[in-house]
Parts: sequence; C-alpha cells; structure tokens
Amino acid sequence: MKARSPTRAVASRALLPLLLAAGFLLLLIVLASLLYGAGPVSAAQAFSALTGDGTSDATFVVTELRLPRTLIAMTTGLALGLAGALLQSMTRNPLAEPGLLGVSAGSGFAVALAILLGATTTTLTTLVAQAGALAGCALVIATTRVQGLGNDPVRLILAGATMTGLLLALTSMMMLMDQRAADEIRFWITGSVAGKPLAILKATLPSIVLALTLIVLVARPLAAMALGEKAALGLGHHPGRIRFLITITVALLVGSATALAGPLIFVGLVVPFIARAFSGPDIRKTLWLCVPVGPAVVLGADVISRLVAAPAEMPLGVVTALIGAPVLLTIVRSGRMPSL
Repeated sequence: MKARSPTRAVASRALLPLLLAAGFLLLLIVLASLLYGAGPVSAAQAFSALTGDGTSDATFVVTELRLPRTLIAMTTGLALGLAGALLQSMTRNPLAEPGLLGVSAGSGFAVALAILLGATTTTLTTLVAQAGALAGCALVIATTRVQGLGNDPVRLILAGATMTGLLLALTSMMMLMDQRAADEIRFWITGSVAGKPLAILKATLPSIVLALTLIVLVARPLAAMALGEKAALGLGHHPGRIRFLITITVALLVGSATALAGPLIFVGLVVPFIARAFSGPDIRKTLWLCVPVGPAVVLGADVISRLVAAPAEMPLGVVTALIGAPVLLTIVRSGRMPSL
C-alpha cells in the first residue's frame, strides 16, 4: 500500500479542527433555528418540545414548521456554497458567484415562466430550475472564453449583472401578464424557506446526491487545473471534460437551491470566501469547509430574518444580500485581483 506523504497528513490534520469548529457552529445555529421563530411558541416551550415534554402546539410548530424549514435552509446553503466554490475555481475568479453571473437569475426566470404556464408540482419546478441554471451556467462559460473578458473580474461581473438585469426584467414582465401567478412569483423571487414542505426537499435530493458525486470526481482534476491547463494535461486530466462536468454540477446545485428557496444572491460568494480564508487556495479543502459553512450561513440568515422584524419576517433574500454586499466590497478592495 502506498504510504501517505507527510505533507498530505499535516494538511489533513490542519483541516480537521476547522471542520469540527464549523460543525459545532452549525449545530448551535440549528438549535437556534428550532428554538426561535415567529409565532407564540417561546424558546423554552420549543426546548420542551425537543425533549418530548412540550405541548401539542409547541411540538407541531417545532416538528412540522421549524424542522422542515431548517433542513431546507441547510440544503440550500450547501448547494449554493459548493456551486460558488466550483465556479470561482473553474473561472479562476474570486468574484464568480451564481447570483452575480446570471446562473441563479436564469434558474429563477425558468421557474417563473413555469409558474406562469401553470406548473405546480415540485418535481417539475426542480427540473425547470435546473434547466434554467444550466443555460445560465453555459452563458458564463461562454463569457469566460471571450478574449479579454474572462480574465477581467470586473468586466465578467458587469456582463453577469447585465444578464441578471435582463432576466429580472423579463420576470417582471411576466408578473404583469398574469395577476394569479404574480403573487406567487413575487413571493418566490424574494427568496424564502418559510412554509416549504419536505416534499420539495425530497424532490431535489437525487440531484444534490448526483452533484456531490460529481464533485468527488472533479475535485482532484480541478486542483490540478489551478496550476494551468498545460500542467493539468501533463497530469493526465482533460480540462474541457472537467469544465463540462462542473457546468452540469453547478446547474444541478443552483437549480435545486433555486427550487428550494428562490434565487438567493451572494451566498455563493460569501461561503467560499469564508472557507478559503481558513483553508487557503486548495480547492479540495475549500470544498470540504463549504459543507458546514454553507448551511451555517443560510440558516443563520434565516434565523435573523425571523427575529429582526418580529413578529413579521424579513425576506431571506434581503438578509443574504445585506450580508453579501460587504463581502463583495471587501474582495474588490482587497487588492488580490491584479486586473483591478
């Protein structure tokens, strides 16, 4: 059996404490999500329900309302965090993010169109969202291949913002065409995990499991591509094939997240930024850290959305935007992008 190199062993040991710390933080946020929320059930009553001594009303709120919401928010954060890390590594651009490059907007536009046409089943919504994300991701890849554009982070983001604005405008036009669908689309595009049934999570699980499997396959070649395409070819990898697999993976992840919570922006920027700050440039370690950090960010934002305007709730998409905008400014002003 091949001996494990000392460098790799040290790197694994360094990663484990980070994963444990992030996992512990996630557990605390999960507990807060189950204990706190809008409604007459207090934290003490919710805790009693978790221990099996609560009233029937408190048990219903915790198990039927807050628990599904918690699971959906965690899955959304996992999907968007991993998708953002993959996009940033593939484009070699720290600003690449599904919400900024039109991937989420493409997914959202497709779902809004499906709602306008009368789609109601969760499975159909998930498939349509993934198709829209695939189209948006394909546009991102095409954009990065344009000479002089893909290598400039600011111009790439401007191109993505233009595409996002166009798709949002078309979505707004659809809302004017059908008042029946307008209310549902309006609630959906603001981003929310409130009131979502577990059925919609079950419908997205096969896609997420497939995406996680693909990530396992592309993680090592993607790390090699960070050394350059010639180096990756010399190591026996095929960059074109890897980009294709990443495109499919991102479409599966973003489509699933959009079907679950709507088109949330900045999550795919914030999560890899936090993970990379602790893990360094190795995409494999970044992806591992995104697993607990992504759910923690979205679930934490959801808890804030419940409490900041209680007894009402602030849209989740607004909270993620308020969190992500300062991170975007930090990255732009950090001076780590030579093209700026």
